[in-house]
Amino acid sequence: MPDFLEGHLLMNQSPVDFYPQSQRRKITSLVNQYGILYTIEVVTYYDNKNEAKKVKQMLKSLKGFLPGFVFEKDVTYLQFLNRVHDQEIELRKKGLWDIPHPWLNIFIPKSRITDFDNGVFRNILLKRNFTSSTALVYPLLRSKWDERMSAVIPAEEVFYLVGFLDASADNWEAFDNKNKDILQFCVNAGIKFKQYLGHHATKEEWIIHFGSKWNTFQQRKTRFDPRMILSPGQRIFNY
Repeated sequence: MPDFLEGHLLMNQSPVDFYPQSQRRKITSLVNQYGILYTIEVVTYYDNKNEAKKVKQMLKSLKGFLPGFVFEKDVTYLQFLNRVHDQEIELRKKGLWDIPHPWLNIFIPKSRITDFDNGVFRNILLKRNFTSSTALVYPLLRSKWDERMSAVIPAEEVFYLVGFLDASADNWEAFDNKNKDILQFCVNAGIKFKQYLGHHATKEEWIIHFGSKWNTFQQRKTRFDPRMILSPGQRIFNY
């Protein structure tokens, strides 16, 4: 089984330098043809090549798989863990690191991911030309989460963390408004989503967010931070 699994949307402004030079023109052509390509990054920590071969065979069995589009890269464990730092170095050289990052991370139940795809990926992103957005998708299992934690997740066993990791030096408001439209779409469509590391403007919105966990969360706050010193910026209790 894979040790790491990440879905990624390729659109017409997405960088393709991660892929082999010989395949980039073909990949760009497919993006132009379909609008969106759904890619999967799979990582396996292995002691022998047989484990990597099993993952490769699994990928080929997936619905919608395009033959010839499995690309392999062998790196050390440290290189994998440190992969974002290499990007940071390049972005800092270009002055594109310390700029606004209007990110949105939300949990979507499996039963509604197709509705989310049609309404957000293929409508808000594609039709409104937010095709430079970095959109990542991670499958998660509810049974792997500890119910005693304050984190709030969908009720279904399988759900997805969908992350929109945008950055913009001069047009961050457009991405911020896009994120609000995504949340509003979910509300209008009746998708029982939850924000991860989200922002809520009022205490009432926080109560809705925590749902049945609100009373427990409030009791813990009273017990461990009675003077309400910690995390005032989230404005959950400090109004």
